Amino acid sequence: MKLICIGRNYTEHIKELENEKPEDPVVFLKPDTAILLKKQPFFIPDFSNDVHYEVEILVKINRLGKHIDKRFAHKYYDEIGLGIDFTARDLQRKLKEKGLPWEKAKSFDGAAVIGQWIPKNELQDVNDIQFSLKKNDEIVQNGNSSHMLWKIDELIEYVSKYFTLKIGDIIFTGTPAGVGKVMANDRLKGFIEEKELFSIIVK
Repeated sequence: MKLICIGRNYTEHIKELENEKPEDPVVFLKPDTAILLKKQPFFIPDFSNDVHYEVEILVKINRLGKHIDKRFAHKYYDEIGLGIDFTARDLQRKLKEKGLPWEKAKSFDGAAVIGQWIPKNELQDVNDIQFSLKKNDEIVQNGNSSHMLWKIDELIEYVSKYFTLKIGDIIFTGTPAGVGKVMANDRLKGFIEEKELFSIIVK
């Protein structure tokens, strides 16, 4: 399985990182080794002094697909989740300045948190999902999927032009504004509406 991640999908997050608004979705991949194992803490890697949390709505693909039309994209997933795309911001900055790929800053071991899954039919509208991240019981990110530049079905259509989607693949759909640095002993909790989908400790 592969983790397909979307960058710059919320206008306010683009502004906070002083990036340009893209004409097309920004796509990068994380390997399966980036997944933080269940009930394990997140360890800040020794190569970074500025690791940021980025909470995101996740979509799990449930069938094989290629060149999927947006009209049929809803048939390719039946679960919605929540996760964190951890980013070594200092390393990413250095790599971007040199025009180099920045997978090392996004795809290291433990850099992908995947919480519990919710059946899609339990949500009224996948394009109107309220979600949030708490750090030490204080809300630091608050988003709604209605604010995505490219909605879930549009992302599936776009990504499937380039990559065959397989059962179990997960799409990270981008993060809203409010990203920030993690420190040792921080507790991060992710919510869709009032339901807690993950809780992790930082070491």
